[in-house]
Amino acid sequence: MNGKFDIQSIDKPTNQNITIVFTPSLNVSSYTYIVYKNDIPIYTKNILENKSETILLKETGIYKISVQTKNLNGLTDEINSGQYIIDKEKPKININQTKIISKPTNNKNILSCQATDNYSKNLNSKITTNIDSLTLNKPGNYTYTCTVQDEAGNEATAQSLIQIEPHSASIYVIQYTCLIIAFLLIIRIIKIFKVLKLDERLEPYIIKPLKNDTVSTSEKLKKIYQEFLEMFTKYLKKSAFASKYAKKLDKYTSVSPIHKTGYDIISGKIIIACLFTLMAIIIKAFQFKLLGSAETLGVFILGFFVLDIYLFAKYKVFRWNLENDFIAAITIMNNSFKSGRSITQAIEIVSTEVGGTIGAEFKRMNLELLYGLDISQVFKRFSERVKLEEATYLTASLTILNKTGGDIIKVFSSIERSLFDKRKLRLELKSLTSGSRIIVYVLLGIPFFFVLVISLINPGYFLPFITTDIGRILLIFMIIYYIIFVVVVKKIMKVVI
Repeated sequence: MNGKFDIQSIDKPTNQNITIVFTPSLNVSSYTYIVYKNDIPIYTKNILENKSETILLKETGIYKISVQTKNLNGLTDEINSGQYIIDKEKPKININQTKIISKPTNNKNILSCQATDNYSKNLNSKITTNIDSLTLNKPGNYTYTCTVQDEAGNEATAQSLIQIEPHSASIYVIQYTCLIIAFLLIIRIIKIFKVLKLDERLEPYIIKPLKNDTVSTSEKLKKIYQEFLEMFTKYLKKSAFASKYAKKLDKYTSVSPIHKTGYDIISGKIIIACLFTLMAIIIKAFQFKLLGSAETLGVFILGFFVLDIYLFAKYKVFRWNLENDFIAAITIMNNSFKSGRSITQAIEIVSTEVGGTIGAEFKRMNLELLYGLDISQVFKRFSERVKLEEATYLTASLTILNKTGGDIIKVFSSIERSLFDKRKLRLELKSLTSGSRIIVYVLLGIPFFFVLVISLINPGYFLPFITTDIGRILLIFMIIYYIIFVVVVKKIMKVVI
């Protein structure tokens, strides 16, 4: 034997590079080796001395190596290797359809795929799918996944989108119902406009009665809404959780006249959530689809918190105006004291000069004083109604002045100065933290912006978060993490003055 290969052959395909070392015998003076790929010579090299040679094979193919040796006596010999099989190509998967639209069914034979390989040919027996986890008897979007791995370790995956639509009969029933309701509403609106137009034409010739018992459409809707509020409130009062939640919402009743208590606000949130869900069902019906359970829950939650957003924004504006008006009232009272007016006269001046809630409250205080209530009691009732820290401070100051005496002008000047300083400090703090707040708002909005952009580019990208169990678990964890992030950031950014 005039030499040997350290690896004589590799019969099974591999997806790794193969390094082969040929070592000649001591009596070999020179040799030539030829590398064959798929029985075609692709490389030849002459070695003019007795030394080992490393041969690297790295492309897909079936290789053989032939070595022609020449010994010191001038005799020649031929050494041949076995086969070296390299397979770096992924198997090919043929899925029956990339998108399947079907009605609810228990027959999963509509799903199939085949796999072929350049060496093993048929790989159907090695295919793994997620067919067992698919519930095709329920409307929704599903992803059918086929995965296969060849003998060399190359893996391939193919997917098919399955859209299970609800039975058309139920869609048509919902559509026809929505069309009938819409038709009746249009007829009703036309009648209302005709009546209004007729009233407008006859108005110059009609003698109006002293008492008008007609009720406008908006008043009728308001009455219906209030009836629903009363119905829901009656049941909510029986719940301990609803009672605790209602107490937190009681502060918003000052900016929502139609909601008298926190229970009414909760009832309103439920009604709005139901309306949002109904609108979503109607929209889906006109798209020949039914609203899924996850979509229904999402729309209901969105509608449930719409009223909170509206009342929160309105309450912020209300409190801002209330504080501004209160500072204006203190300034007017202080100027009244400086001009020699009494507290009663100062309250009367404020009730005529200041508008809004503070003006109405000072009018009420003026009436209470006329009915004989004590000044301390009047201001105490005032602070309990408006729930302003500054009003509580003013009430305590006036109570002390009534009991011990003192210079009311100095006291009010001090109160006025402290209120202005507090307002100035709040505005400065808001200005200094504006950059940080913008960064926080951007960070809070980036996830939604990212989801929106990706959904526009690839509508099915986030479907696994809804259609698979692991996706739903991950989605729940992401929502919990986002809520924790919002709460923590809110706590960090909160500054109490």
